[in-house]
Order: sequence, then C-alpha cells, then structure tokens
Amino acid sequence: MIRFILGKLLYLVPTFLGITIVAFAFVRVLPGDPVLLMAGERGISPERHAQLAEQLGFAQPVWQQYLHFLGRLLQGDLGNSLVTKKPVLTEFLSLFPATVELGLVAIIIAAIRRGSWFDQISMTTALVGFSMPIFWWGLLLIIMFSGILQWTPVSGRISLMYFFPSVTGFMLIDSLISGQKGAFVSALSHLILPSVVLATIPLAVIARQTRSAMLEVLGEDYVRTARAKGMSASRVVGVHALRNAMIPVITTIGLQIGVLMAGAILTETIFSWPGIGKWMIDSISRRDYPVVQSGLLLIAGLVMVVNLLVDLTYGLINPRIRHK
Repeated sequence: MIRFILGKLLYLVPTFLGITIVAFAFVRVLPGDPVLLMAGERGISPERHAQLAEQLGFAQPVWQQYLHFLGRLLQGDLGNSLVTKKPVLTEFLSLFPATVELGLVAIIIAAIRRGSWFDQISMTTALVGFSMPIFWWGLLLIIMFSGILQWTPVSGRISLMYFFPSVTGFMLIDSLISGQKGAFVSALSHLILPSVVLATIPLAVIARQTRSAMLEVLGEDYVRTARAKGMSASRVVGVHALRNAMIPVITTIGLQIGVLMAGAILTETIFSWPGIGKWMIDSISRRDYPVVQSGLLLIAGLVMVVNLLVDLTYGLINPRIRHK
C-alpha cells in the first residue's frame, strides 16, 4: 500500500508543475495593464509606471518572472494581492469556508436518499437544470423563488440585520452558536438557492452513474450465486454488489469535485456569494496577478488532492488495483 501511495504522489509532481505554467501564462494573456488599473482614473506618469513595473517585477522577461514566481512558490510564498495588499493565502482561507459550506450542502442534496418523494422531485429538477447553462438556471430560480414567490433571498449569506463574530467561517454553524433569534433561519434561507443550482449537475450525473453501475453489477454471476445461496437482498446489494459498483461511482464523484469548483465560480457570482469563486472573478477583472495565479494553484491543488484520495479509495475497495 505504501508503494501504491508513493507512486500516486509522484504523478502529482509533473501535474502540479504543468498547472503552475498554465496559471502563470493565463494571467499574462489577459488584456490590460495591472499597473494602470492600480492607478485608477487618476492616471500615472510614464516614469512612475516604469518604476512600479520594475518594483512589481513586470519589467523582467517572462521566463524570469516565471522562475521568480516558482521560487517563491516553493518557499510557501503565494504573494500579496495588488489591490488589498493582503497575503493571497490569508484571503483564500478567509473565503474558502463559504465555498466549502456551499459545496457540502450541494453534495448532500446530490446524495439524498433515492426512492423518496424528495428524490423524485430533485431528480426531475436536476434533469431540467442539467439541460441548460448554470448561470441561466440560477437566474430562472431567482426570478421564480426570489422575485415572484419571494420565498428566498436574492444574494448574500445572511441578512444585514444580523451581526456576530466569525468563529468557524461556516455561516450555518456561526449563526447557530451566536444565539441570535432567526439568524440560523436567515443563513439557511440564503443557502438554499445557490446550493440547489450548484448541485444540479452532480446530482444528475452521480445518480445516473450509480444506477447504471448497480444494474450492471446486479447482473453478474457472483450476485446471482449469492442470491441462490439464500442471502438476504440487503446483504447481496450492500456487500457484494455495491462494493464493486462503487468504483466507477467514486471516479464520477472525484471528477465532479472539479465541476463543483467550476460551477461555484458562476454560482457565487450570480448570488453574490462571498466565496473563492467570486473572489477569483473579481481578481480577474482587476488584473490582480498574484491572486489569480495563486488562486488557480490552490483550487487545482484541492482538485488534485481529491483525485489522489479517489485513487487511494480504489486501493481500499479493491485490493487488486494497488497490486497492478
């Protein structure tokens, strides 16, 4: 198992190096001058522009900028935002709980117990939402439930009438322990629509993958043999069928983490959700190079870790995989 884990870790090195190149190149092809954007409407003299460009490292050749960026990255320095002057990692960690909270609720919605009336409604809704762009689906839900029915808020994480210190970063937990009457309900109501929008694609994909995998496994000879021996249906499905059917399902779930992160960018923008997705969009519009570069690396790193965990789960579910 240790050799299996080390082999998977070695694959991450060239992958992460490639991600650094993509992240570095991405911000360099964006139109606009970050120095001029920092100056704002006041403008800036050519001398001051050259001085700031030299100070920020933009006057160096591109390959030197990349090596400097890679060197600082290896030292754990992700740089500071050009706009807020705060460390990128500090901003990321302060906003990440909002995205995690949104993603966890979306995953819970996607993994709801099958066969219930809620499951039938959610699956029908997911198939409808899956057939249209996520931003259009989000706007339709806002118009229906926030505009016409006025059941849910339009944007934000909680009503402005509530204020309490952030303890965990998760609004549902912080509002609950704050003791303020109505705070938890307000936080939950703000979370409903964005989590439903974000859960739409994973719900449809994971549910269909689980169903097809289970139908395929239930038709195998060893499952029929287990039934012929008189084993209970729950034991046949839970022990023999589900264990093998989970391998393609786990693959799908691992891939959907990347979809969730991509969907979070649009979802957070539509609902003004203060997470890393909206943070990235705002940074791109402001040409905040350090935030965009390091933000892409952090998000890609999370996806890589999740996929590594998926590979390790393979080895736990099916020992034959780790011996290949």
